[in-house]
Amino acid sequence: MVKAIKVMLVPNNVQNSKMFQYAGVARFAYNWALAREKENYEKSNKFISDSELRKEFTRLRNSDEYAWLQNVSNNVTKQAIKDACAAYKNFFKGLQKYPRFKSKKSSMPKFYQDNIKIKFTDTHVKFEGFSSSKKANKQKLNWVRLAEHGRIPTDVKYMNPRISFDGLNWWISVCVEFPDCKETLSDEGIGIDLGIKDLAICSDANKYKNINKSAKVRKLEKRKRRLQRSVSRKYLMNNKDTINKNNERNIKNGFVKLSNKNKKKGKYCKTCNIVKKEKLLLKVNHRLTNIRKNYLNQTTSEIVNRKPRFICIEDLNVSGMMKNRHLTKAVQEQGFFEFRRQLEYKCNDNGIQLIVADRFYPSSKLCNCCGRIKKDLKLSDRTYRCDCGNAIDRDFQASLNLKAYGEQFAS
Repeated sequence: MVKAIKVMLVPNNVQNSKMFQYAGVARFAYNWALAREKENYEKSNKFISDSELRKEFTRLRNSDEYAWLQNVSNNVTKQAIKDACAAYKNFFKGLQKYPRFKSKKSSMPKFYQDNIKIKFTDTHVKFEGFSSSKKANKQKLNWVRLAEHGRIPTDVKYMNPRISFDGLNWWISVCVEFPDCKETLSDEGIGIDLGIKDLAICSDANKYKNINKSAKVRKLEKRKRRLQRSVSRKYLMNNKDTINKNNERNIKNGFVKLSNKNKKKGKYCKTCNIVKKEKLLLKVNHRLTNIRKNYLNQTTSEIVNRKPRFICIEDLNVSGMMKNRHLTKAVQEQGFFEFRRQLEYKCNDNGIQLIVADRFYPSSKLCNCCGRIKKDLKLSDRTYRCDCGNAIDRDFQASLNLKAYGEQFAS
C-alpha cells in the first residue's frame, strides 16, 4: 500500500531564495515544453516525445544566453518537461482540460526532486544542488529542517517527491510504500447522512456538529470580512481615476493626498500597506481552511476506527445544491466532497467496504417503519411524521435508511 505524506518545511532565508529559484526554473521549463508541443502539433499534427524535448532543452541550457539554468539541478527541469508533455497528451485523451501556461503571479510555485538523491532524517531533508561546495559548513545549506519530526520514515524507497509553496509556507509531499494492514471488522455497518445543520449523523446515534457554527470559526470569519473590506478600500483610495471621479471635492480641499508612486493612470496600485493586509488575509484564510480540514480528518478517522463492516453514504448533487443562493456558502464550507474523498481512501486502507447510495434514493422521505414515501416533505420539516405514528428526526432516519440500503449491497 502506497501512502502520501505531506510535511511543512522550515527553511532559512538562503534556502527560501533557492526554492523560489528552483520553482521559477521549473515554471520556465514547463512553459517552454508546452509552447514547443503546441507549435509542433499545429504544424505537423504530431507530438514531440519528452526525451527529444529534454535533449533539446539540454542544448538550450548549455548556451551562453541561458547560462542561468545551470544554477538549478537538471532533474527539476527534466520532470517539468515530462509534466508538460503528459498534460498536453492527456488533453487529447479526454483526461483533463487544455493545459495553460503557468503564470508567475497566479500559479503555485512548485518543483520536483530526484527520488534517488533525496534523503530524509528524523528532523531534516536533503535537497540536491542547493550548495555545490564540499565544505562542511556549505553542505549544511542542502539540509532543510522539517516542521514535524519523525513523520517521514528513513531508509525506504521514496516516490514522486514534490515541493510546493502555498503563499505562506513551503511543503514537501512524498509517497512511501507501507505493508498492507488487515483489520478485524465488526458485523455491524454504518449509514451516514450528511447535512448543513450537522455535518454527519450516523445510524449508531453518533452526531458530528457543524464546525462552522463554533465561536472560533465565526470569529475568524468576522475578521476575514473586515480585512477584505479594508483591502478593497485601500485599492480604491490608491486608484487615481476613482479618486478623481468620486472625491474631486476632497482633493481640492486637501482631505485626500496622492503620492507620486500611486499615480498610475487606470490601474490599482499595490502599496506596502496593501501587501501587509493581503498577507494577514491569507493567514486568516489558511487558518480557516486548516480548521475545517482538521475537523473532517478527525470525524472520518473516528468513524473508520469503529471498524464497521461497511459504510454507506449518499451520492449528493453538490453542484445542484450550490445553485441555491441561500445555501451556497453553507454547502461550500461543509466540504462534502472532501468528506467523501477521505472516507474512500481510509476505508480502502482498512479493508472497509464503502457503499454509495443512488442519488435518487429517498433516504429522508422513506419511513423506516412502514416503508411509505412522504413526497411532500420540505427542507424546513426537521421531524419526520408518518401516518403509521412514526415520529423521528429526519436526518437520523435518513442514516437508518442508508444503513438498510447498504446491507442489501454489502458483500
